[in-house]
Amino acid sequence: MPQSELNQVTYAEPADSRWNWLYKLGGAGALLTVGLIPIQIIVFIAWPPPGLQPTSGTVIGYFTFLHSHKVLGLIDLDFLLIVDQVLAVPIALALYVILRRASESFMLLATTLSLIAITAYVASNTNFEMLSLSIQYAAGTTDAERSLYVAAGLAMMAIYTGTAFRVSYILGSTAMIIVAAVMLRSNIFNKAIAWVGILASVIGLGLYVPKIGLYLAFLSVPLLAIWDILIARRLFQLGRRKTDRAVH
Repeated sequence: MPQSELNQVTYAEPADSRWNWLYKLGGAGALLTVGLIPIQIIVFIAWPPPGLQPTSGTVIGYFTFLHSHKVLGLIDLDFLLIVDQVLAVPIALALYVILRRASESFMLLATTLSLIAITAYVASNTNFEMLSLSIQYAAGTTDAERSLYVAAGLAMMAIYTGTAFRVSYILGSTAMIIVAAVMLRSNIFNKAIAWVGILASVIGLGLYVPKIGLYLAFLSVPLLAIWDILIARRLFQLGRRKTDRAVH
């Protein structure tokens, strides 16, 4: 990241209280995101998904589970991560408003990447399509009819872990690194918050390391939770400001 760009403004402060509602909304979104993590973990442990590799056995396993336990099946197919993505919108916007004076161009880039990542992830998640197919599969009367639903399920699972998901994952991590780097040049966020964000993003990108990638991705989850808690705390503090503050 060019030093000249980031060195232009090293003091960044919200100029007035117009954005207090957005800061509070972003803080609430960050806390809700943390609150959803244990729910996802409990469901994964108690009712583990059949698997993420698009095989006919996995698809039939999902169909069977979704038909018997619709809510749990949707959670296994990362429905809560869709909720997380929606909650990430006010967080990204709040961070842009707060940090834009430290580096407007990089914050614009990071926010754009974040919104693209959110859109791509929502597009990649096919849990409701799988639920619909599971109902049709259960109602099927012939093997040929059920085979068609299994083939459709295989296509949905391929989309689920395909290009859109990978684009979302990489762009989201990249955006977080950029935001954290800008934080290091502002005086609004503690530098420890920035380093937690950078570490979480870098470890999360370890998903693409052969053999141990999935373990590295799971290792980033506690760091992401800490990041969200620290971000939420600071956003709530900023949201309580009642008077205008000038930037010097």
